[in-house]
Amino acid sequence: MSRRESPPPPSPPPQMLGVQRGECEDRPERAEPLSDAEMEIIQHTWGHVYKNCEDVGVSVLIRFFVNFPSAKQYFSQFQDMQDPEEMEKSSQLRQHARRVMNAINTVVENLQDPEKVSSVLALVGKAHAVKHKVEPIYFKILSGVMLSVLSEDFPEFFTAEVQLVWTKLMAAVYWHVTGAYTEVGWLQVSSSAV
Repeated sequence: MSRRESPPPPSPPPQMLGVQRGECEDRPERAEPLSDAEMEIIQHTWGHVYKNCEDVGVSVLIRFFVNFPSAKQYFSQFQDMQDPEEMEKSSQLRQHARRVMNAINTVVENLQDPEKVSSVLALVGKAHAVKHKVEPIYFKILSGVMLSVLSEDFPEFFTAEVQLVWTKLMAAVYWHVTGAYTEVGWLQVSSSAV
C-alpha cells in the first residue's frame, strides 16, 4: 500500500453473542424458568465438570482473557499477562477460577430454590457493578466462553440438547446478574468489550 492510499475502514465491532450496548436497560421482564427435567440435566452434567472445577475454570478464564483481552483491565494481578502458560501458573487466576466455578456450583446445587439462586447472583452482580465496576456484557461473553469450553472438554455429556439447556441456564444467570446492575443504578458509560 502506498503512503497516499488509506487503509480500509475498520469493520464495525461484532455484537458479542447478540448483546447490544445498554442491554441492562432492555432486559426481558423475567428469565425463562427451567423445567424439572432441565434442572436434572444441568445437575447431572455439572457433576462431571465439577470434579475438575479448578482446571476447567482456569481453561475458561484463559480462553476468556485470550479472546477478549479487554476483560483483563479489571484484574490488576494478571492484566499484563499475555501468555496462556503464564496465566495457567498464576495463583491469582486459579483463585478467581475457583470463585467462578464455586458460584456456578452454588447456582446448580440450588436450582430448586429460585430465591437462593436470585440472592447469590444478586450479590455477584452488585459486587461486580459497585466494587469492581465490570461492564455487564462481560458476563454474557464469559457465559458463551464457558459453554464453548464445556462442550469441547466434555463432548460426551454436552450434546446439542444439553448445550441448549445450559444456554437457558446461562441466560437466567445473566438476567439475574444484570438485574442487580439495574438495581444499583448502573450506567453504562462505554463499551470497551465490543
